[in-house]
Amino acid sequence: MAGWNTDRIPDQHGRIAVVTGANSGLGLVTATELVRRGARVVLAVRNTAAGERAARRIGGDVEVRELDLASLASVRAFATELTSDHPAVDLLVNNAGVVLLGPRRTSADGFELQFATNMLGHFALTGLLLDALAAAPEARVVSLSSITHKSAHLDFDDLMAERDYRASSAYGRSKLATTVFGIELDRRLRAAGSPVTSTLAHPGLTRTNLTPRAWEHRGRLGRAIAWFGLLATQAVEQGALPQLRAATDPDAHGGQFFGPAGLFETRGRVTRARLSPEAADPTVGGRLWSAAQALTGVHYL
Repeated sequence: MAGWNTDRIPDQHGRIAVVTGANSGLGLVTATELVRRGARVVLAVRNTAAGERAARRIGGDVEVRELDLASLASVRAFATELTSDHPAVDLLVNNAGVVLLGPRRTSADGFELQFATNMLGHFALTGLLLDALAAAPEARVVSLSSITHKSAHLDFDDLMAERDYRASSAYGRSKLATTVFGIELDRRLRAAGSPVTSTLAHPGLTRTNLTPRAWEHRGRLGRAIAWFGLLATQAVEQGALPQLRAATDPDAHGGQFFGPAGLFETRGRVTRARLSPEAADPTVGGRLWSAAQALTGVHYL
């Protein structure tokens, strides 16, 4: 499917889609395109004022709901209220993410903030919405990865980076965890015979407010990479295509991972992306799943 673009998105009328972090960047583009194709989109955002501004910009059938992925209480409240109003949810796009610039920070639950927001919050949210997803025909969960996952490693003895914290390394670790989660979710959904599908995507190097932050704490080499990256970045509309394909392509299968085709997966047309060996390892997937259940208190599959 060379040249996949938003014109290939099937009709979405009658479908309920939840997009986390939908008030800007990739999430805003994703929500906009889903609404344009007829979906009712829930903008799940930490800042509801920013969400309301995004809703006015998008127009169409949207609703704004507060969700702070760094707070398990907020995740539970969001899921309870959403499923009360929407017992069936067709699509969950786990798009939201944070990159920290400074010293180590923790979430409301005491977890390293990037790991809490990028992975644990989405793990809990997916589990709490799984019954609603299973109630919809051909429901799908999309996990947003990053090319930084390829150089990251999960230290299960220090998942919260309490011993050795570096902001950019912690970000890469959180995105590796997100990727492992998306693949392990697919394994478990298949094993359970669930109708829900888990797919993944990454945007390559895309001009959002997160792009330079992932590299700027890596010293002189990191700054050089960031400079090169800014030259190589693509527009956010192009960067959102992999997750839109993962969310809507009727031919996509569980476990498929989409990203840009060109220049080391940094930009270009949408194609199948490559997982790091650690991300694809079922042993790692099982260990992370057990850890996430213990940390969040959300048990499923």
